[in-house]
Amino acid sequence: MAEKGKGLIKEFAEFINQGNVMDMAVGVIIGGAFTAVVTSLVTDVINPLISAATGGTGEVAGLSASINGVVINFGTFIGAIINFLLTALVVFLIVKSFNKARHAAAKAKELAEAKAGRAKKEEAAEAAPRTCPFCKSEIADDATRCPHCTSKLDGYANANE
Repeated sequence: MAEKGKGLIKEFAEFINQGNVMDMAVGVIIGGAFTAVVTSLVTDVINPLISAATGGTGEVAGLSASINGVVINFGTFIGAIINFLLTALVVFLIVKSFNKARHAAAKAKELAEAKAGRAKKEEAAEAAPRTCPFCKSEIADDATRCPHCTSKLDGYANANE
């Protein structure tokens, strides 16, 4: 029984020490702070602008109703919708810019790898000695006949002789 407890603790410690747990924690903290900023924007900037435009004071004027003494405040609900839409817009813009940057980095890496591959192929082609197709001996690049077997080499003016 104690063996299972130690395994569970070890497994939990490995889980906590993974990088994605820390990333998630940072994301939650930043998300909370961001929500506070957007809420303040809606409450302190957008709602007063709407109130000024509609001629009211405080929350969105004229957007509440009282039924049997119960006040239904549509202004607060509209504020929450605006808050959500602004948060979603900012998250969308962040994700879009992140994806664009990631795509550009991947494309740059792909181009660099292709360029390195081409350079490597060119280097290999330059470094590879020319060989006779008949006796497989190494020959000079400008030779028209093999110096070892005297075979005529393709691609030169005297190849058809």
